Amino acid sequence: MPAPGSREKSDKRRQAVLEAAVSCFARKGFYGTTTNEIAERAGISQPYLYRLFANKQTLFAHAVFHVSELMTTTIAAHIAEAGPAPQPPESNLRTARSAYGSLIQDREVLRFLMHANCAADEPLVGDAVRWCYAKQVELISELLGSDEAVRQWFGAGMLENVTLALGLTDIDEPWARTLSGD
Repeated sequence: MPAPGSREKSDKRRQAVLEAAVSCFARKGFYGTTTNEIAERAGISQPYLYRLFANKQTLFAHAVFHVSELMTTTIAAHIAEAGPAPQPPESNLRTARSAYGSLIQDREVLRFLMHANCAADEPLVGDAVRWCYAKQVELISELLGSDEAVRQWFGAGMLENVTLALGLTDIDEPWARTLSGD
């Protein structure tokens, strides 16, 4: 029988490993990151990491689930703070854009999401990334109501990702101003 509190400790350890994984994968992607680097950052041994997650693909997939949950809760919390439901779709769009914008200001989240898309050829990772998109489509559909609005949301979000990742607001060139909207 496990020691009292060991499940809670294990859950906290898993959370710490997921946060370390997001940070490490954000820097070097799925293919460039080793599980040893993640274990080191999480302050655990590599064998213990493998007790928590069967392999690197499983760990990456769980990191995708973790970030997806972070995105969902951040957007939902901002919507809830905006006032009593239901709000008009335009209001929800502004609030959701603001929430997403604040979330990707954490460049680790932004880079992790970009690397997740790039690693979608890996079976478990691809399934997790598709699940993440499905959850976001579901949430944004509830907020905005139409398929066209959802496509616009994702299009604007992808542009915002590129603008932030490339630091386009700091580049005083016509092409950069066009993309960044300045």
